[in-house]
Amino acid sequence: MMNCKDGASNSPVVSPRFEELLNLAASGLSKMFHPESQLFCYRRRLSPAGLVNEGLSPRYTIMSLLGLARYQASGWPARVDIRGVLRGSLAGTEWIHNVGDLGLLLWLHAAALPESVRDLCASVNLKDVLQRFPQALQGSTTELAWLLAGLAHVRLSLGQDLPDLREVAFDAYQLVGENQGPTGIFGHYARNRSLAGRLRGHIGSFADQVYPIYALAKFGQAYGVEPALERARRCGEAICRVQGPSGQWWWHYEARTGRVFERYPVYSVHQHGMAPMALFALEEATGGDFSAAIYKGLRWVTETNELGTDLADRERQIIWRGVYRGSKWRVYTTRALSLLGKEDRSLPVNDLPVRFECRPYELGWLLYAFAGCAPGLGGSQQLRDRKKGTVSAEHRHVSP
Repeated sequence: MMNCKDGASNSPVVSPRFEELLNLAASGLSKMFHPESQLFCYRRRLSPAGLVNEGLSPRYTIMSLLGLARYQASGWPARVDIRGVLRGSLAGTEWIHNVGDLGLLLWLHAAALPESVRDLCASVNLKDVLQRFPQALQGSTTELAWLLAGLAHVRLSLGQDLPDLREVAFDAYQLVGENQGPTGIFGHYARNRSLAGRLRGHIGSFADQVYPIYALAKFGQAYGVEPALERARRCGEAICRVQGPSGQWWWHYEARTGRVFERYPVYSVHQHGMAPMALFALEEATGGDFSAAIYKGLRWVTETNELGTDLADRERQIIWRGVYRGSKWRVYTTRALSLLGKEDRSLPVNDLPVRFECRPYELGWLLYAFAGCAPGLGGSQQLRDRKKGTVSAEHRHVSP
């Protein structure tokens, strides 16, 4: 098993296999980077001709760089000039048409180029940011959580507010909170702002849970808002209650009841990146312990998944995207049962093909979640601090 904590002593332990997984992620990312454009690809997939990169994605570039920045801060080579990309392909804000991308960019600047944060905030006019972007007006949970996380990291990085920062951060916090159901689960949209919200606002993806957990934990730390930490804790406990028997983090949830709405696909990034990232942040902010759920989920990638296969392909330096239902009929049947309030609890091994592709943000979030476990500059101390719930100011500012 890949582990960075010894359950008996609670001291940080990094097995060679875990270190290998981190190096796989960093190496795999280097193969997804396009030097001419200074962007990461949209995805890398297995084709008859072998592995090929397709498309380019500024959003995935930001997420990948966040992981590489933390990897670098732990004493490992990033293999990409992070600051150079920020001053090059990601310079300016004219490419941003999504409020979540703005939040991610603020987050990355706070982590990797903090001296530029003031200028970036001034250039985007934070005061009316929640009125300019359709995702904010629609009350889109994931995008608002990215914005809230970015604003919180700016506050943590600078140690003080900038003009309009506090006001927009608290407004974003309010909007995110409105999408949380009585069980702690978040819906995908605000229920009262659009037709889409009325139709499916109560159904939230796994992303709609983990990004708010992370953002609320960081916002609560940045501004000392205890209710934000309580909201994050309630959601963390809710997803842990319904975690699958083999550690699966399921795909869709019902905000009103807290039940699982749709189980498959199960994505590797949820297991090795997004859930650990969110739950580690929640541990740090609240002093709670979610390690059992974190490592149960991580084992799914290499050991306990339904197919009994290792989705980390070390030869190709990639982690396959996950498993999904191959039968469309089974997908529709499962959704129909969910609408009737029933769960399909079967594990259809014969109908779960592997999706042989990987998107760069997946490896980026793995690095972001676990690079502090790696031996090297600050890694072990950061893990000990995380366990205590007290991360030093240096680590908060350099690798938030």
